[in-house]
Amino acid sequence: MDEVLLYRRPGARGWGTRNHVLVLPLVASASGVARALARGTGATWVEHDYEPTPDDLPQNRERILRTLVGFATNPTKRGALLDPMRAAGQRADLVAVAEAGGLRGALEQGRARLTPLLAHAAASHRERAPAGALTLGTECGGSDALSGITANPALGVASDLLGDAGGTVILAETTELIGAEHLLARRAVTPAVAGDIYRIIHRYEAVVRAHGEDIRGANPATGNIEGGLTTIEEKSLGAAKKGGTRTIREVVEYAVRPAARGLVIMDTPGNDIEQMVGMVAGGAQVAAFTTGRGTPTGCPIVPVIKIATNSHTATRMQDNIDLNAGLILEGLETLETMGRRIYEAVLAVAQGELTKAERLGHREFSISRYPFAVLDAAAASR
Repeated sequence: MDEVLLYRRPGARGWGTRNHVLVLPLVASASGVARALARGTGATWVEHDYEPTPDDLPQNRERILRTLVGFATNPTKRGALLDPMRAAGQRADLVAVAEAGGLRGALEQGRARLTPLLAHAAASHRERAPAGALTLGTECGGSDALSGITANPALGVASDLLGDAGGTVILAETTELIGAEHLLARRAVTPAVAGDIYRIIHRYEAVVRAHGEDIRGANPATGNIEGGLTTIEEKSLGAAKKGGTRTIREVVEYAVRPAARGLVIMDTPGNDIEQMVGMVAGGAQVAAFTTGRGTPTGCPIVPVIKIATNSHTATRMQDNIDLNAGLILEGLETLETMGRRIYEAVLAVAQGELTKAERLGHREFSISRYPFAVLDAAAASR
């Protein structure tokens, strides 16, 4: 049984791959305070653009707060929450900026709250844990014609290895699974899970149709076309390979932690950063990100392993790329050996090896808004 050295967290939070102390603003107006508080203390922070308003959709508010709380409880860290309005009602290490008397008071209170959290983090140590304690988020961005030939199926091999070890693998990007849903549904553990796969695909298609478009008849993004992809279906067949070949155990909503182990699907948009944040809020402690065209995207609290589909991108963006699956095309690796290398990289990164994105300080963060309001309105008018 493969083992890794991780940080044990209390209760159901599981095991952490990193030991961050996070300063998390619950609303956008506290982002500057969060940044000022974290700098110089060794803490990390995120910034976002959500500010609650009276006309905010309840579904949107619930989705955003679920994401923020999921980020705050991810096992990679302990968190200090900043909320100038106390609007969320969440129990945590909390600094209310308005009640603290403004910026200076909030910084004083925040530093007082951070001191014991930082001391606790410094005293923490890694312990032996099974590889099955890991949840891996899989992602592809800047895809090209080689994504479905090299990096994605190699990542699929790694996904199978982790799933066989008892771990969890998250396959996401619902909009990039359109056209492959029938193949995924065949692998569902139950008819109900198969139905969930069709449900999330059809729901996104209905949103696009409500805006007068047909996603199945559309081309991929301009960068995908320049990279050699021709249709949505071609892109989806390649994207689905990231999850490997095992049984699909569960389908979960955005930023919801899976209950099942093994391969699960999370309903997320295709936007790179929003998808990453959703998987991390859902408990992923490591992410593997394949790219053909190249992308620098990282995450504030979870290590992101970048895998190039081709040697040109791996060389051109060598500061950002961790692994080169283009070696498969050159006959220097096979899908199986590259998949094993990715799996071993996941284990090494999980127990402390820094990724390129971490070394460069990439900390992108964006939350997906509730996308189905147009469908809710149509249903209500019937």
